[in-house]
Amino acid sequence: MKIASWNVNSLRVRLPHVMSWLNRTGTGVIALQETKTRDEQFPLDDFTGAGFEAAFSGQKTYNGVAVIARDEPTAIVTDLPGFEDPQRRVLSATVGGIRVINLYVPNGQTVGSEKYNYKLRWLDALTDYLVDELDSHEHIVVLGDFNIAPEDRDVHDPKAWEGSVLCSEPERAALRRILDLGFIDTFRLFEQEEKTFSWWDYRAAAFRRNRGLRIDLILASAMLSKTCTSSLVDREPRTWEKPSDHAPVVAEFAF
Repeated sequence: MKIASWNVNSLRVRLPHVMSWLNRTGTGVIALQETKTRDEQFPLDDFTGAGFEAAFSGQKTYNGVAVIARDEPTAIVTDLPGFEDPQRRVLSATVGGIRVINLYVPNGQTVGSEKYNYKLRWLDALTDYLVDELDSHEHIVVLGDFNIAPEDRDVHDPKAWEGSVLCSEPERAALRRILDLGFIDTFRLFEQEEKTFSWWDYRAAAFRRNRGLRIDLILASAMLSKTCTSSLVDREPRTWEKPSDHAPVVAEFAF
């Protein structure tokens, strides 16, 4: 089963890209972030017409997450338990025996800001939630836009980004606590080309110059990671007209 994640930065704008990419790749499950679409305006008919089912949780202008799958998503959760938050950043669903947890982690704005502290609290609540999910499910994939570059090798210029939001030590420590629960960064299971990133700023020709970060991740539980046969970043959609600033990331499982 191919499982993908893509921050589309507006599903209304990028829907043709998503449909074209799904048709080309044969992906079974895709988690979308930043759909920026109210639930009543979600393009469900486009997906069902192409043979997909969908679960979604959206809001106007900001955030929004969805899971698109060839099998029906069930047991849907759209909030972190015990963490009161109107922002639509989480969607968990079970698809084909795999628990899929789709995340749009807060950006954090700047280190020390109110939004940064919210991000750290949000990650703490997420960790607690994942502990409970691991008690209930062996096969879990946690994926999405984490807004954290795990290591310096995931950053085009580690010195320039040192201590900044997306690369600060408290953020990376929060991600390590999630990994320490037993999750595996599937990208690092395989030999990868150096300076492979998943996000590039629209400004300063960042994509052309490959000045990016790898902040879109697919983490698999220990049991599921044993079935992972590949994991990659598909840069091609970032070359298309009016692209998202993120590229899709993909992992394949012999599950």
